[in-house]
Amino acid sequence: MHQNSPSASAAVPRSAREKMLVLIAVILACISLPLSLSAGPAAQTFISRDLAGGTVALSWITNAFMLACGSTLMVAGALADHYGRKKIFFIGMLVMTLVSLAMPFAPSVLWLDFLRVPHGLAAACAYAGGVSMLAQEFEGPARVRIFSLIGIAFGAGLAFGPTLAGGLIALANWHAVFLGSAVISSIALLLCIFYMKDSKNPATHGLDWLGAGTFTLMLTLFTFAVIEAPVHGWTSSLVLGLFLSSGVALVVFVAIELKVPNPMLDLSLFRYPRFVGAQLLPLATAYSYIALLVILPLRFIGIEGLSPLEAGILMLYFSAPLLFIPFLSAMLARFFPVGILSGIGMLISVAGLLLFTQVPLGNHGILMRVDLLLIGLGAAIPWGLMDNLAVSVVPSEKAGMAIGIFGALRVSIDSTSMAIVGSLLAFFARQTLTDFKPDQNPDILTSGAAQLAAGTLAKAGSILSSFDHAQLLQAYELAFQKLLWVAIILTLIAAVLVFGLLGRVRSDHGEIARDKDDEANHAVPAPLTEEVPMAVE
Repeated sequence: MHQNSPSASAAVPRSAREKMLVLIAVILACISLPLSLSAGPAAQTFISRDLAGGTVALSWITNAFMLACGSTLMVAGALADHYGRKKIFFIGMLVMTLVSLAMPFAPSVLWLDFLRVPHGLAAACAYAGGVSMLAQEFEGPARVRIFSLIGIAFGAGLAFGPTLAGGLIALANWHAVFLGSAVISSIALLLCIFYMKDSKNPATHGLDWLGAGTFTLMLTLFTFAVIEAPVHGWTSSLVLGLFLSSGVALVVFVAIELKVPNPMLDLSLFRYPRFVGAQLLPLATAYSYIALLVILPLRFIGIEGLSPLEAGILMLYFSAPLLFIPFLSAMLARFFPVGILSGIGMLISVAGLLLFTQVPLGNHGILMRVDLLLIGLGAAIPWGLMDNLAVSVVPSEKAGMAIGIFGALRVSIDSTSMAIVGSLLAFFARQTLTDFKPDQNPDILTSGAAQLAAGTLAKAGSILSSFDHAQLLQAYELAFQKLLWVAIILTLIAAVLVFGLLGRVRSDHGEIARDKDDEANHAVPAPLTEEVPMAVE
């Protein structure tokens, strides 16, 4: 997404009020997208009681949305630049509103799955169009603050999705979750109609359709492989074939982007070590925080038997830090290196994850609440820094592309992490069940483990009839502990790399700048011959 290309159409002078209303519209869209994603798991147990559909179909309520959204976000950004940012945002919000209104009337889980595909596609259009629109409305330090706010809004939608869903289900039913999303989308749609002005990038010379197609294909194949792995097995011919095809698509995509004159993704940005380091921040938060937003409601409601409201209240400990800590971390970044702050946040999350491994299933006391608070606190520290950082560690003329790449990768990483974590939980549960009873039918164990990972304990018990209730709970608990260790290891690796790549990057009044000595000492051929606004200690 070339949001700030010099040749982009100039923004029409706007009043402060109009700009604020445009900002509100985009913030609502940025809340609605993750809210639609994270609220699904909280409603999943109750949807299964009302609508006909198996475990696989239920899992696709979330999977269909994140696959459609995550794999097309970068393409949506290119469409916004080419055809008009308001047009793409309008189409996205209109379809999101209509589909959200239709989903409560779905006659089966399968129909709900089908509706989630256009829901995800529309969310990608709304997010890409809205974010690129803001890049035209705001400039300089104001844009830095706006993009930090967008990141916080996105995180708030993810974090409070389960809590809001639990409250709506307790007050009404699962239909209210989707109707509530329709209300948010419709407000953003009205603000778009009356206050947004369209803009596009006249310098674009047609869309990079080959690049867009191969990127979408690559991410779709990879995510689909991860989703299907618990059902068919990680070493099955289907899953291995999907992974191999995804790898081939990635190679083809890179080859295309290196040759076409107007690539969808400027690969030269990855020659900046600090830009690569900035991508590690959403990667770490994806596995230490975002994925747990999906897994924890399934555990609390489906496995431990909490009500949606009780689970939502418990999730507040997890999500509340995201409301105020990002603002605090942005203030601290004026005095401390951004990489140091982010790395410390990751280590705090690791401490919370380590404590979580000691919390037995069914314990919701002070230790559980402290664990959730620590994980949320640690994730919230880099959350308020990563958007500005990703844009500011590259030359200003490449900031628009950096915004697009970072936004697309962030949503893609979050989406795939949810699929990977769910698959790993099912895989670990199957391992434990096999250890308990090695002579059991492998297909039955795989199916039962998938039910456990999905939080449908009763269905798991009916499939695994030779296991007693205590064994099923123990299998889930051991699998969850293994999953936490995976998150701990990944977050620790990311923290070490962030300390190394970003440990000296400082923020100066909200903008990242670099001094000349560091530019000379750490220059990378080609890209770093240009001036990069960054300051190093």
